[in-house]
Amino acid sequence: MASPSSSLSVSCRSSYDDCKETADWLLAQTKQRPRVAIICGSGLGALADLIEDKIVFPYKEIPGFPTSTVAGHAGQLVFGKLQGRECVCMQGRFHFYEGYSLHTVTYPVRVFFLLGVETLIVTNAAGGLNGNYKVGDIMVIKDHINLPGFGGESPLVGRNDDRFGVRFPCMSDAYDRNLRALAIQTAHEQKCGNFLQEGVYCMVAGPNYETIAECNVLHKFGADAVGMSTVPEVMVARHCGLRVLGLSLITNKAVTDYDSHEKVNHEQVLMTTSLRAQELQRLVRHLVTKL
Repeated sequence: MASPSSSLSVSCRSSYDDCKETADWLLAQTKQRPRVAIICGSGLGALADLIEDKIVFPYKEIPGFPTSTVAGHAGQLVFGKLQGRECVCMQGRFHFYEGYSLHTVTYPVRVFFLLGVETLIVTNAAGGLNGNYKVGDIMVIKDHINLPGFGGESPLVGRNDDRFGVRFPCMSDAYDRNLRALAIQTAHEQKCGNFLQEGVYCMVAGPNYETIAECNVLHKFGADAVGMSTVPEVMVARHCGLRVLGLSLITNKAVTDYDSHEKVNHEQVLMTTSLRAQELQRLVRHLVTKL
């Protein structure tokens, strides 16, 4: 599939058998048997460059996979070893705003489950809503607000397949408490603790950045950071029984003042990401050794 315009045909390919076909194809192409999967957010694909003994599969070559269309997302699946641990890494994710259904957006997570993955680390670039956050901070996600879900958009809508998970999965423990504690401990060990935060991530549908009124409302709702991804993958991962750790890189401050002349843009997000990416990579690299 070359573009989101053909997403309808892909969104129909999200059954257990479809995901198993993709997983079986990947298992036949590599001897790697990863227990950890990492999803790289905008500008964070360099995490995959740290992987050794790598085997790279462009999304367009993987049966059933959609393709990423956003700048900063390379669009390939990387198998290999990170600090000696077998991992699989998504260099580029899929987004609802690209025109894909949420079943398509989360298709890779179900494939990871069938590959034998037990832990999902998901990263993203996000705007800071919390006034105490600074550009370049790394936020350990402790909870999320699924704003599209309020309108009925969920990757779990439709007939449930018990081979993936239960009909009504719990989300109060979406972000594993022990993994969060381990991430905080590792951050302090790697001298990242002075720009580490822990907070609530809110997903909006995008692709536009939020209005001033929306930012103020989201902050009053309890959100510390806002972005356009992550939540669907986390929901499906928890549905499948995977442990989840979420990390947001605060790439900009959300505009909340009508007298401000600041304007958020994707180029700024990518530039800020590149300045702090090494610290985030170091954090993830050392964290993986403890899983």
